[in-house]
Amino acid sequence: MTTVENNKNEKVEIILDDIKKTRKSDYINNFWMNLSHNEKQLEQTWSQVKEVMSEGKIPYLYKEMIYVAVSIMNNCNYCIHTHTFAARKAGMTDEVYAELMEVILLANKTNALATAMGCEVDKKFDISSKGKN
Repeated sequence: MTTVENNKNEKVEIILDDIKKTRKSDYINNFWMNLSHNEKQLEQTWSQVKEVMSEGKIPYLYKEMIYVAVSIMNNCNYCIHTHTFAARKAGMTDEVYAELMEVILLANKTNALATAMGCEVDKKFDISSKGKN
């Protein structure tokens, strides 16, 4: 159940229409509908999503897979589902998804171990110390 009241006004409708046009779909998902309660945040967030998630030096599929990984680590069930859906639509297979889960779980484990052990960053990996050796 949402904690906000969706807003429908001319500015919101213009943004929602742009989402539909950009995504080539008549469907507006709950995230955008709920974010309509704050049209400033809706506009800023949609603008950033359009810019960052478009095809670039990092292929779109990889961006969606990164989004899945971060969503899992942040425990955002909504984002896990929507970005897994988008990644599958962009070509992620079941085999790739299984491997992605292995990488995410391994990273979570080794991150926790390094944190628990208080591992210091090796000088050769610390770019802030370049030229100081």
